[in-house]
Amino acid sequence: MAKQITCRRVYEETSSRDGKRVLVDRVWPRGMRKEEAHLDEWLRDVAPSTDLRKWYGHEPSRFTEFRRRYLAELRDAGHRQAATHLRDLAAHDKLTLLTATKDVDHSQAAVLAEWLSEKR
Repeated sequence: MAKQITCRRVYEETSSRDGKRVLVDRVWPRGMRKEEAHLDEWLRDVAPSTDLRKWYGHEPSRFTEFRRRYLAELRDAGHRQAATHLRDLAAHDKLTLLTATKDVDHSQAAVLAEWLSEKR
């Protein structure tokens, strides 16, 4: 059974309620030093492909299609191992998915949180 899954910006202060902190972006957040991120893991292979990320461009009007394409990517061989690992983390620990994007509600972290919740 999945534990609590939340999404936050990696730039926000850490919290004792975060549980496992996992960065789900393909590229490292601008201006952040690794020791400042307080990560448990960086799963760049669970992030959207570079082509999908560039196509989306964080345009909320494209989010529905981005979500559909990203969920399809999570089933492909390039994402499968990281997606399985993330699912295992969610099943055993409280999990905070971190992203650098300003609009967390329209990000891959939000899609992943929903996807993980459906996988219970």
